[in-house]
Amino acid sequence: MQSSQATLPGNPPCVINCTYYDAQGNPRNLDLDSISDVLRDDDDGFIWVGLYEPDEAVLVKIQEEFALHDLAIEDTRKAHQRPKVETYGNSLFVVVHTAQVVDERIRYGETHAFLGRRFLVTVRHGASLSYAPVRARLERDPELLAMGPSFCLYAVLDAVVDNYLPITDSFRDTLDLLEQDIFSENYRRRTVIRLYELKRELNKMRLAVAPLQDSLAQIQRNQGSLIQDEVKLYMRDVLDHAARINDAIDTLREMLGTALSVNLSLVTLAQGETVKRLGAWAALLAAPTLITSWYGMNFKFMPELEGRFAYPLLITTVGVVCVALYRLFKRARWL
Repeated sequence: MQSSQATLPGNPPCVINCTYYDAQGNPRNLDLDSISDVLRDDDDGFIWVGLYEPDEAVLVKIQEEFALHDLAIEDTRKAHQRPKVETYGNSLFVVVHTAQVVDERIRYGETHAFLGRRFLVTVRHGASLSYAPVRARLERDPELLAMGPSFCLYAVLDAVVDNYLPITDSFRDTLDLLEQDIFSENYRRRTVIRLYELKRELNKMRLAVAPLQDSLAQIQRNQGSLIQDEVKLYMRDVLDHAARINDAIDTLREMLGTALSVNLSLVTLAQGETVKRLGAWAALLAAPTLITSWYGMNFKFMPELEGRFAYPLLITTVGVVCVALYRLFKRARWL
C-alpha cells in the first residue's frame, strides 16, 4: 500500500496531510472543505489531519469542520502550553512537548492533538519531527489503522517519547567523554562549561518529560469511549518508556552534579599541591637568603670573617641547609 504523504493541491502549505481512512485502512487524500461531508456520509472510517504552525484561517476552518471547542482552539492558536489532557464534550485535547536536535543544540516544540470518535488532528509547533514516518508505518499495516484514530494518537505519542531516547543516549556518551577530561592531569575550563551546559539541557528536558508521564497516565485512565481498551494497553507501554526516560534523566542529572563536585575538588587539590610546591621552594630560597643577609649588615666586628676557611665554610653550611630542607620537603611530598 502506498503511503499518503501529500495532500491535495488546494490545501494550504501548513496542512501537511489530510487523509481519510476507510474501514479497511485504505487512505484517500481530502481537501479541508470536504471533511464534514465525508464524516457525514460515511460512518466507518476516520480522518487524520496533520498541521504545522497553521495560520488563523486554517484553525478556524478546522474548528468548523470538526466542531472543536473554542478554548482548545485558543490554546492551539497561542501555543506555549503546558503538557496536559483536557476533555471537551466528545473530543479529547492533548498537549505534549517535543524535542529535536538542531545545530547540535536541543530545540523544543509542542504537539497539540484533537481526538474524536472519527478524527485525529495533530498540530505541530516549533522544533518537532514530522509524523509522516508514523503514518507510513501505520498505512503498511491496515489492521492497526482499523483500530481507529485513538491508535494513531498512540503512534504519535510513542514517536514523541521515543525521540527522547537518542538524546539521552547522546548525553550519556558526552558525559563519559567529559569524565575522562575531568580525571586528566590538565585542568580545562571548557570541561566545566560543557558540564554546566549539559546539566542545563537535562533540566529543560526533565521539564518536558516529567509532565508527559501525567498526561499519558491520564489518557490511560480515560473512562470515555474515545480510547479503546486495547489501545490503553499500548498507552501503558508508552507510559513505561516515558518513565524510563525520566529515570535516565534523573540519573544523568545526579551524575553531572557529582562530576561538577569532583571536578571542583580535583581543581582545589591541584591548587593545594601547587601552593605546597611554591611554599617549599620559597623555604629553600629563604634559608640562604637569611644567612647571606647577615653579611650585608654594617657590622665592624664579625670575628668569623677573619678565619682562613670562613668563606668556604659559609658556602658549605648554606648547601647543607638547602639539601636538608630539600630532603625534608621531598619526604613530606611537597616537592
